[in-house]
Amino acid sequence: MTAPDVPDELEAQFAQWREYVRRRRELQPADAEELEDHLRGSVDELIGVGLRADEAFLVAVKRMGSLDDLSREFAREHSERLWKQLVLTGEAAGPAADPKARRDLVAMVACAAGAAISIKVPELFGVSLDGDAGFYGRNIALLALPWLAAFLAWRRQARPGVLGVIAALFALGAVGANVYPLDDDSQSAVLTGIHLPIALWLVVGVAYVADNLRSSRRRMDFIRFTGEWAIYFVLMALGGGVLIGLMFGTFEAMGLNPEVFVSQWLLPCGALAAVVVAGWLVEAKQGVIENIAPVLARLFTPLFTAVLLALLVAFGVTSGALDVEREVLILFNLLLVVVLGLLLYSISARDPLAPPGLFDKLQLGLVASALLIDLLVLLEITGRISEFGTTPNKMAALGTNVILLANLAWSAWLVFGFVRRRVPFAALERWQTGYLPVYAAWAWIVVLIFPPLFDYL
Repeated sequence: MTAPDVPDELEAQFAQWREYVRRRRELQPADAEELEDHLRGSVDELIGVGLRADEAFLVAVKRMGSLDDLSREFAREHSERLWKQLVLTGEAAGPAADPKARRDLVAMVACAAGAAISIKVPELFGVSLDGDAGFYGRNIALLALPWLAAFLAWRRQARPGVLGVIAALFALGAVGANVYPLDDDSQSAVLTGIHLPIALWLVVGVAYVADNLRSSRRRMDFIRFTGEWAIYFVLMALGGGVLIGLMFGTFEAMGLNPEVFVSQWLLPCGALAAVVVAGWLVEAKQGVIENIAPVLARLFTPLFTAVLLALLVAFGVTSGALDVEREVLILFNLLLVVVLGLLLYSISARDPLAPPGLFDKLQLGLVASALLIDLLVLLEITGRISEFGTTPNKMAALGTNVILLANLAWSAWLVFGFVRRRVPFAALERWQTGYLPVYAAWAWIVVLIFPPLFDYL
């Protein structure tokens, strides 16, 4: 079959498969072309024996095997290439490294240094790490995330209009964190400290997608970036902990105490610099080991499903009311957010052409269980509000749970339809990426509107 003879629908399936293959850094462009030639040959043979074009494509993809298996096979055959990609930056492996990679490295170092310096700037105005924990609690994201956004915007060559939007949103966050007369221990201050990093992280997402704000694929790429960034950051934090431990032991053996240097310089400056370094690592190694988050999602999905089912059983057996104080509300919302994270990262790594399987049914159980728990929490919150009145904490929790309820409900419906082979997988991906602005809008409402609405309580 020559290229002109390929039906448009079949060519669109090839294009979708090609885009998915090219996300794998283990597979070089020549590898992807070889795989596509093999796939096209298989499709031609199957059409030749009487299968329809769409049937031939699905059978050929099934025969070829999963891309995970293919990636592992190429990694085994070209292990030296994989290790060079892990160690070196850029596409070129060897002394002649990619000039763009070197420029990225320089930009990363500059932005990481800016973040490290930013944590010390407030001290010039009499704000100390020891005595002003409330200020840093509200502003820590403002000190770190603009530098990560700057690195990503520089790497994406964002247009001036996009840069203006990013700068304006960070300025708006600075107003929300510092203009209102909030006591450090007030509910509004705590809510700002929780919701402002969420709002600003989604501003980082604007820098990440740059000129493709409406692209569902680019927003899903940002979701992947978020998971991998978190993993890299945690790994660097663990390594930093080992470094600090060794430093303490070594200096104390010489009769010196490095506590002031570590607590006032190394730890805060290193933590903020690591925010940028983690982003650079994800960008530099994208596709080589970017499947860490999905692997963890597949590992923890059955465990979280069991935990949620146990919670539902316990609630049914005890028939006891939930404690809806601030700490408990945060805990339940974190649990629901983790469930959504598991769903998102499973979606991000799934082959969109693969048929529904056992893991998809397990995900349906996970989302349905989370939906029931969200309903129970909402009932308890509304009951307490009716009985005792509103507080910033309860209203923030109420709004968050309503937003999560809408997402979980429609996600459950889409997963159910996909399992029954009545809804395409792409619909679930579009729903999750399209819902991100809702979270951003709610975070900004809590930061900017709640404090004056509740008289800065």
